Amino acid sequence: MHTPVTIVGAGLGGLTLARVLHVHGIPVTVYEAESSSSARTQGGMLDIHDYNGQLALEAAGLMDEFHAIVLEGRQAMRVLDRDGTVLLDEADDGTGGRPEVMRGELRRILLDSLPAGTVRWGHKVSSTRVLSEGRHEVTFADGSTVVTSLLVGADGAWSRVRPLLSSATPEYVGKSVVETYLFHADTRHPAVARAVGGGSMIVPTPGREIFAHRERDDTLHAYVALSEPQDWFAAVDFTDADAAVARIAAEFDGWAPELTALITDSDTAPVLRPLHALPTGHRWDRVPGVTLLGDAAHLAAPNGEGANLAMYDGAELGKALAAHPDDIEAALTAYEQAMFPRSAAAAAEGDHLHELLCEDSAPHSLVDRLSQQTRMGGPRGEVSAVAGPFPRGLPPNRT
Repeated sequence: MHTPVTIVGAGLGGLTLARVLHVHGIPVTVYEAESSSSARTQGGMLDIHDYNGQLALEAAGLMDEFHAIVLEGRQAMRVLDRDGTVLLDEADDGTGGRPEVMRGELRRILLDSLPAGTVRWGHKVSSTRVLSEGRHEVTFADGSTVVTSLLVGADGAWSRVRPLLSSATPEYVGKSVVETYLFHADTRHPAVARAVGGGSMIVPTPGREIFAHRERDDTLHAYVALSEPQDWFAAVDFTDADAAVARIAAEFDGWAPELTALITDSDTAPVLRPLHALPTGHRWDRVPGVTLLGDAAHLAAPNGEGANLAMYDGAELGKALAAHPDDIEAALTAYEQAMFPRSAAAAAEGDHLHELLCEDSAPHSLVDRLSQQTRMGGPRGEVSAVAGPFPRGLPPNRT
């Protein structure tokens, strides 16, 4: 089978590319390892930024659909000390430029915007190989193959397409997060709900952080971050939920109970998510007929930009292909030359934010920095940006 444009991965970036290509009348097929669009939950909240993610949705012609799924008030953010003292409480006045949506709902509007059959579910890639004249063959786990004139790897951290371009592999960043949920929080966990507030809450200390977000339907979604080697987490038995909860909670001994309850009162078993990254500034030499977008191209420790960058990559690549309909290589060159510095700058800024959150004087140093920004007239969106180093809406790593 031969198809002009083949995308591997039906995440936000791959689907945005497919939609923009469809808008421009360019045939495309997306191959996805998952068996269906509902095969797993899609993570939690995403703040979609007016300088990248929203621009991608504009290019996709989906702004009305996007506005319909925005959860009002969720840009509010507060910073707490470990004893529960509120150090900063930033209300959502609608000017932050980072409206919040549920990742699954955003993926759904992208899927619904594509012609039936565009996404081929249950196609897990086992290998890829170079053919002649810029063509590539993709082999799936069931033994079937496709040949394509343009192959785009939108398949996440452990991309099967990346080896065609680069030998780089993601490395552990020295931090993992443990994910928990509290349901019906206002009635069942009122003290925790009050601590989190109407949007997001961050409690940063050196080596230990708690981030929580109020999602749809009165749900609190928490990410408990610990800076420890992978061997440390390997010694925690996450198959025994009670034991894992007790072990993680012990690392927050002395913290306010309304904060540790985000661990101990979870209505779901804790889920471990190790954080990995590609080298900052990851790039490759131009290889005919193949490119990458999103985490496949520039995986970074969570910095609030991952999903936005993936969508923006997809939109920019789609626009480049539409602008060069008879010259794929010119389109890929233009796309990559802009994408490399863009993603490197975002990763470097993310590294800086992680350092800020882990300073010995955190959280007070963080509040001082934010207060200084406000006095200097910085945009209100910068205040909510400090939540970026936490994995909002982090999907499971693709394998």
